[in-house]
Formats: sequence, C-alpha cells, structure tokens
Amino acid sequence: MTRRIARLLSVVPVVIATVLATMVLTSAPATADGCYTWGRTLSQGMSGEDVRQLQIRVSGYPGYGGVLALDGDYGPATKAAVTRFQQAYGLGADGVAGPNTFNKIYALQDSDCTPVNFSYAELNNCNSTWSGGAVSASTAKFNALVSMWKLQAMRHALGDEPIRVTSGFRSYACNSAVGGASNSRHLYGDAVDLGSGPHSLCTLAKRARYHGFNGILGPGYPGHNDHTHVDHRSSRFWDAPSCGI
Repeated sequence: MTRRIARLLSVVPVVIATVLATMVLTSAPATADGCYTWGRTLSQGMSGEDVRQLQIRVSGYPGYGGVLALDGDYGPATKAAVTRFQQAYGLGADGVAGPNTFNKIYALQDSDCTPVNFSYAELNNCNSTWSGGAVSASTAKFNALVSMWKLQAMRHALGDEPIRVTSGFRSYACNSAVGGASNSRHLYGDAVDLGSGPHSLCTLAKRARYHGFNGILGPGYPGHNDHTHVDHRSSRFWDAPSCGI
C-alpha cells in the first residue's frame, strides 16, 4: 500500500506539468503578421483602428442583405459578423475576437493585406496606379481590398472553389473603352465582375446576397447575361431576373 501511494504521488508532478503546458498553449497570444498585428482581444463596446481593421476582414459576414460599417466601433453588427466568421471556420463562436480569430485571419491574408485567394492585380487590369477614376487612387485601392475580403468569404461559403474575376477597377479611359456606364461603380474601385466556372452566374448572384454587396446585377439584367456584377453602392439594388433575384 505504501509503495502504491508513493507511485501515485510520483505521477502528480507530471500531471500538473502537462495541465500547465496545455493552459499555456491554449492561451498563447496570436503571432505577429506581416500585414497587421492585433495587440488586444476585441469585443463589443470597444473602438479604434484595430476594430476597423477587423471589420475589413469580416466584412463578408454581415448576414443576408447586410452591409457591415467600417467605422471602428465594435457594435452588435460587428459582433454578429465576427460570430459568423468564427462559425464558418469552426472556431469558438462567441463574437469576441481573440488569438484564435486573429490567427485564422493571419492564415487567410498575404503580407499586402489582401486575402490569399485574390490580389490587387486581379482586381485591376486597367491602370496599375489606381488613378484616373472617380475617386483618389488610395480610395479606389482600399475599396478593392474590401471587395476582396467579401469575395474571400463568398468563396469559402461556396466550398473554397475559385471565383473568376473578369473586371475590377477602371479609370475613365478604360471604362469608356469597354463601353461602361458613365456612372459605373468600377470607377470607384468597389465593383467586381465575375465570370462563370466552376460556379454558375446565378449561383454567384444568389450567394453574393449574404456577403455585403449592396449592388448585384446578373443574368436577365441588360448587358449582364455573361457575368455577375457586385458592388458597394450606398443603397441596395439587386436585379438578376433569370436567377429569381
């Protein structure tokens, strides 16, 4: 009996050490990132540039018909978007952005802050300086970045299969050359045209309703039978009659 007790006591330090090691691993902070590194856990009621940077990354998770404001205020809509992001990637879905959430974002983005499956070049085959449109070059490029994060969310929801981009930002000269509307959202850098393959144009149009796009034009809308158009216009306008939208 005495030897048995001694053996049990000898195991206790090992068990304690294992538990402590597990606790350390679980609570480890998010690693630094080449694009942007969050330095604190974020939750509802907080504000700041770090909240705005988070909002950009979860802007594709506002829910059906929603558009997430990129205002730096962690309100109910941001909490809901973070929760949907967490659910989409199998994380603990509590709407609080901590190390696990940030590490998933880090894994999804490149050093220039674009999501891993999209690039600035892909959304600008017109004017690499991003100038000559309806807004400043920096604004057009930022708008394109937000579009990419929304498309990344949409891509994940569609089984992580590629989404084919056929047009993005246009300068006035490029827009005129392709016969674009004089007030085209492409001039603002916040519009993207999507081609079919592997998803149908109607699948893309229908799915876009869940990922923060106020403008959705697709098959059945004049001039859109060969692509689905999504954008960030200020008020909702969805029209793809052949898709039931």
